[in-house]
Amino acid sequence: MSEGHDYRRTLVAGILRGSTGEQQMEVTKRGELEIIDFFTSKVMEGCGYQVRAGTVATGIAASTAVVDTQANMCVGAAAGLTIIPCALRLAMLDVAAQTTLACHMKAVGAAATAGTAFVPLPLLQGGVAARATARVQAAGAVTVAAETVLTTLRLWEFLALQTQSATVLAVGALGTITAQAYTPILPYIGVGVSCVYVQVASNGGTVTHFGALDFIEMLTADI
Repeated sequence: MSEGHDYRRTLVAGILRGSTGEQQMEVTKRGELEIIDFFTSKVMEGCGYQVRAGTVATGIAASTAVVDTQANMCVGAAAGLTIIPCALRLAMLDVAAQTTLACHMKAVGAAATAGTAFVPLPLLQGGVAARATARVQAAGAVTVAAETVLTTLRLWEFLALQTQSATVLAVGALGTITAQAYTPILPYIGVGVSCVYVQVASNGGTVTHFGALDFIEMLTADI
C-alpha cells in the first residue's frame, strides 16, 4: 500500500461507463474503507434511471379494468441488457365513486409492443442516456405480453375494494399509498429480453395518478 491511501482495484471492463478499468478506492481520513450499498453505487456509476407518469399538475388516466396486455408505464431491456426495478411510487387523484382500485407491478420476458415512448431520466444528474427503453401512456395504452402463470411475475400490488369518494377515502391505506414503496428483499433481475410494467385500473376509469419507477441497468455480461 502506498502513502496517501492510494489503494486500487481492477474493474471488469464495462461496469463503469467511461471508466479506464482502474479506479481509486475511497477511504476515510483514518484509512478505513468506505463501503456504500449496491443501489447507490450503481447510481453513482451512471446506471440508475427513472420512468415517470404524469406532468407537473396533471396525472394520467387509469384503465377501466385490469387487462393482462394493458399497462400505463413500462421499462424494457433488449438482449444483452439487464434491468433491476428498485422503487415504485404512485399518487392517486380524482378517486370518485369507484368500487375497485387496482395497482400492480409485474415483469415478463418479452418486450412491450405499443405505447408512447418515454426517455428514462438519469438518477445521476447529467448522466448518460439509458440503454433501456420505456413507454408511458394513459388508459392502459401500453401493450405488453399477455399474462400467464408460467411467464409473468407479480412484483407489487395494491387493491382497494370499497367504494371511493372524491372527498372521503373509504380505504385508509389509499391515502398513504405513496408510502408503499417497492423495496424488495429479493429483487427481480430482468435479464433481457425483459419488461417491467405498471398497471393502474378502476371501475369507470376516472382515477388519475402520478407514478415514478426507478430502475438500474447493467450489461448482462457484467452480472
